[in-house]
Amino acid sequence: MSNADRHGLIAKAVRDSGGATVQELAELTGASDMTIRRDLDTLAAQGVLERVRGGARSLLLRGEEPPFALRAHEAVDAKRRIATEISALIADGESVLLDSGTTCLEVARLLRERPVTVMPLSLQAIHVFGETPGPATLVVPGGQPRAAEGALTGPLTLASLAALRFDTAVIGCCGLSAADGLTAYDLDDAAVKKAGITSARRTVVGTDGGKLGRTAYAYVGPASLLHTLVTDAGAPADEVAALEGAGTIVKTV
Repeated sequence: MSNADRHGLIAKAVRDSGGATVQELAELTGASDMTIRRDLDTLAAQGVLERVRGGARSLLLRGEEPPFALRAHEAVDAKRRIATEISALIADGESVLLDSGTTCLEVARLLRERPVTVMPLSLQAIHVFGETPGPATLVVPGGQPRAAEGALTGPLTLASLAALRFDTAVIGCCGLSAADGLTAYDLDDAAVKKAGITSARRTVVGTDGGKLGRTAYAYVGPASLLHTLVTDAGAPADEVAALEGAGTIVKTV
């Protein structure tokens, strides 16, 4: 098991149960107690969890958005498969709006090597395009980054979106269902997603199956706004069928 996979498993176990001991996590992962202690120190430094005597506990309250550092460890392989499929849906020469979030960050790493024009909505994705310039053309929006998230929001971001038109908007989500549509944890983030969808000819949503059937606090729009959903095999079959019934093309990877 790789370090990233083990960190993701530990983070999920602590998040789901509210806390776990070193011994419990060692049994779960097959790693030594010493390795688990080092892992917990690393994850605590990233703000994923809190170290306590003999183990760790979750920092999340019920209904609270998991921090970026925690989400970055979750469903990594699925996010990379989803990103590969989304990249394949985008033709060379397209203009692309790229939402914030960990799945969209994986898309950024692929689009950096493509002759496309991309406006990312997070500092992390902007850094990906800027650190090793490739054939992609980077357009940077205005806006104020959300603390710890790096997602750009506010009137300057909305003004940037209103001034441009994109071939494809690649949108992440906190929750998606046929009944409640696309939702987010943060009101400002929801406003940016809504404006991004309006600015694009086509909307592609990329999310792991665990977010299907889930509803977050802030409403973005109905599922009928989505042209294509790219998800993984963990997506609930009934939710996939309902979304397809609403007119969304669903691709499972």
